[in-house]
Amino acid sequence: MTAEIKMLPTQEQPYARIAVIGGGAWGTALASVAAKAGRAVQLYARDRATVRSINSSHVNAKYLPEIALPPSLTATDDLEVALNGADAVLLVVPSGAVRAMASRISGLVKHGTPVAICTKGIEPTTGYLMSQVVSEEMPHVPVGTISGPTFARETALGHPTAATVAFEFTHKDRLEPSHSPAARLALSMSTGFFKTYISDDLVGVEIGGAVKNVVAIGCGMMTGAGFAENTRAALITRGLDEMKVLAEALGGRRETVTGLAGTGDLTLTCSSQTSRNMSLGVQLGQGIPRDQCFDGAPVVVEGEANARSVIDLAKRVRVAMPICETVFGILHEGAI
Repeated sequence: MTAEIKMLPTQEQPYARIAVIGGGAWGTALASVAAKAGRAVQLYARDRATVRSINSSHVNAKYLPEIALPPSLTATDDLEVALNGADAVLLVVPSGAVRAMASRISGLVKHGTPVAICTKGIEPTTGYLMSQVVSEEMPHVPVGTISGPTFARETALGHPTAATVAFEFTHKDRLEPSHSPAARLALSMSTGFFKTYISDDLVGVEIGGAVKNVVAIGCGMMTGAGFAENTRAALITRGLDEMKVLAEALGGRRETVTGLAGTGDLTLTCSSQTSRNMSLGVQLGQGIPRDQCFDGAPVVVEGEANARSVIDLAKRVRVAMPICETVFGILHEGAI
């Protein structure tokens, strides 16, 4: 199977009911996509004000205040309500909260229900990919991911967007690929503006998503320090090679990293300050102390934690990643 496949209309069936766990910008955008694709969607948000805003005004006033959400999209602050009857689950919480949330919902998700992680990162304490974390907490379900070059606001606004849905394929999935969780979830999320491709290389897709955050901080640093496009192109290209080497060392495929979840996501994140990773790098490159970045607001930047976990993992499998090592040194070891 190739790294990414565009599914043509066949006999696969979409999932009727989708639970989205996480009421931030990306969770809300994905819930909106699923609702526009015709799915019955329940969005879980722990913030009751967000739940009220979505249900009464069809707006996530905290994260996407200017974007109208589909009236059919409903929200709840009760996990049991959100997961009741769900045919598929999207887990959209920060990477540091994935294990705790997976543990909380494990008993509420019925056996065999696919869970797609929509968060990018590597667990610091174990070096596990997010799929490994969830599989450890929820061994009774197939676990995959949705990843790609996807800013939440643009996705929610309906700008043309493409993403990869990746699950490991069982023997049965290979015999009937249109019935696989990857194909069915891809179809469930497909609209006229949100195009989905499938992959059976879960490792390659996840490594692309985790490492690109670190490289994006590096690109931001060089931009903030006054370097120009030649330097950015070099960092993106060499950063892509680091992603390929690490993916291959962990059993993924190099060609996967050249697709949407690798090259696509890396290019997007390294080219716009809409990305918090890129934005943090720019501010640091301008000499702004970390505690004063984002005007002192406590903004979570996934690549900041990922830098440590990526380097720890790279050392464990004896892979050299000089760009990521440099970013890690600046962020966590006081390197200049």
